[in-house]
Amino acid sequence: MNTPFPSKPRIAIVGSGALGTYYGARLAKAGFDVHFLVRSGRAAVMARGIRLKTPTERVQLKKVHAYATTEEIGPCDLVIVAVKATANDALAKLLPPLVHAHTVVLTLQNGLGVEEPVAEIVGPQRTAGAICYIGAMRTGPGVVECTFPGLMMIGEFGRPAADRTRAIAAVFNKAGVKCESHDNLEEQRWRKLVWNVPFNGIAIAAGGITTDVIMADEGLRTLARRLMEEIVETAAKFGHQIPRSFMDLQFERTAKTGQYRPSSLVDFQEGRLVELEEIWGEPVRRAKSVGAAVPRLEMLYWLLRHKIATRKGAKKR
Repeated sequence: MNTPFPSKPRIAIVGSGALGTYYGARLAKAGFDVHFLVRSGRAAVMARGIRLKTPTERVQLKKVHAYATTEEIGPCDLVIVAVKATANDALAKLLPPLVHAHTVVLTLQNGLGVEEPVAEIVGPQRTAGAICYIGAMRTGPGVVECTFPGLMMIGEFGRPAADRTRAIAAVFNKAGVKCESHDNLEEQRWRKLVWNVPFNGIAIAAGGITTDVIMADEGLRTLARRLMEEIVETAAKFGHQIPRSFMDLQFERTAKTGQYRPSSLVDFQEGRLVELEEIWGEPVRRAKSVGAAVPRLEMLYWLLRHKIATRKGAKKR
């Protein structure tokens, strides 16, 4: 698609959890035209606005354009999908009212295979993805605490970065979000798994522990590294070369987050659906498809599958 991306896009945020609220508020505070789909706590958001807390600042957005349906929002230039991948069944209804001929739909979801459901609905030419290295938690309607603002990396689905990709990255940078465009989105997804697979998984499997406990325990820290190695080796089978130094960087960053509860652990403990297949199941299946041995990853997948299935009050996928 060669149509120039508008410098002042109309933006929809689909999903007002931690990421949708954080990035949407940043964009709106920077002067962009942002419209939030808020299906729970909308009255509180409209009355009190959005509040963000980071290690260095407090951000308040007093006026919020919040809607109960995407039909009320209407077509936008940029649609940011911030719902969990476990809610993708709802996208077939949510996305069409937001799309016009040149809309870009950017999914922030974790794991592998998350662009495909979006592309099936809006078309691959409209689909892009983002990998978010961020530590953020929604503590109430419109309230987000961000311990690590980090970095966002965006790319096109199945294509190298285009002018519009770089234009969207520029929009986020103007909003104070460090954002880079990349030619190989799938490689970036494998890179994100280097952290997500061990830290989200071990946090749940080891009984609901925070990342500082993993870092302080020699055995768990070693297990995390071995899981990382399996991801890196599998990614290489698909032509994605991730340097070993990238694993060291994940440990350095994690050491700075303190008593951090990974998002999958939060979902598990609060009885919500966990992105089991996207973060653990799909990497196992892809590893098997190319003959890569991932014994620790496969064991972790089955442990998590059992724990999630037998959790009290577990929701069906």
